[in-house]
Amino acid sequence: MDKERIITAMTRKEDDDQTLRPSTLDQYVGQNDIKEMLDIYIKAARKREEALDHILLYGPPGLGKTTLAQIAANELGVDIKITSGPAIERSGDLAAILSSLQPGDVLFIDEIHRLPRFVEEVLYAAMEDYVLDIIIGKDHDSRSIRIDLPPFTLIGATTRFGDLSAPLRERFGVVFRLNYYDVDDLEKIVKRTASVYQTDIVPKAIIALAQRSRGTPRIANRLFRRVRDFAEIIGDGIITEKITQHALGKLGIDENGLDDTDYRYLKAIVEKFGGGPVGIESISASISEEMTTVEDVYEPYLLMEGYIKRTARGRVATEKTYTALGIKYYKGFFSDES
Repeated sequence: MDKERIITAMTRKEDDDQTLRPSTLDQYVGQNDIKEMLDIYIKAARKREEALDHILLYGPPGLGKTTLAQIAANELGVDIKITSGPAIERSGDLAAILSSLQPGDVLFIDEIHRLPRFVEEVLYAAMEDYVLDIIIGKDHDSRSIRIDLPPFTLIGATTRFGDLSAPLRERFGVVFRLNYYDVDDLEKIVKRTASVYQTDIVPKAIIALAQRSRGTPRIANRLFRRVRDFAEIIGDGIITEKITQHALGKLGIDENGLDDTDYRYLKAIVEKFGGGPVGIESISASISEEMTTVEDVYEPYLLMEGYIKRTARGRVATEKTYTALGIKYYKGFFSDES
């Protein structure tokens, strides 16, 4: 079901539009504290002519982790190789990538928490000592060989910080948490996207898109493309407030940025479990979704906006959820707040 969802922050093929990605820190909107620190670290590394420290980026999907990695490589003036944890199935896969790096290059591993443990262990020595220790052969014929690597920077990205092993986390010299964007920054992103696509858009349409983008640039850009389609077909190509509201309504996205998927989740807590508290396993089973999907895709925005909260006994629907569903709220009885 989520594959067809417009406002999921998970990556879709249409999101891979390199023209929308900023290439410098100055062009990158939001995450100001991270930008400031990263700028200092990059300039210091260049001044010393050293590889930048290994960096770990974590936070919800769609906030710009891959973009930041590409910007870091651009600012350093080096190449970047991009891969993901699930794509590295064997130690040899990792060895092939690492041995192809030039001094100072950046290796970006998305979903680094999904690296196989035996591959992760090979990565330790590469990160610490710039060497590869590889065992070739089997049983009594096996032997270990060491391959020297050039100094490089590993940038890892994850949406599940808690799933990273402690030994891997400790090998990153810099750890940044990306936060959801405020509406002002999302408005700047929508304006920039309109400029890149050479599309006219009125200020109220920009605000409407920013408010319904769930704090996520990826969703803002995706909604912009969908609304632009409506503007070109039922209008004169200019994105007006009226066309924006019409398009978002057709997409099933309400003024709160919620869609049918969100309401299905919220109704399950309220109607099937009396508002909670209820465990994640029960919610997942009731809406026929994987637990990881519920935690990574459904819940982050609902938690951020205060529609639900987590307690020691499970998820609880807040008064805001009852208001959204048009159901009378009884504090203490449904909310576990007595």
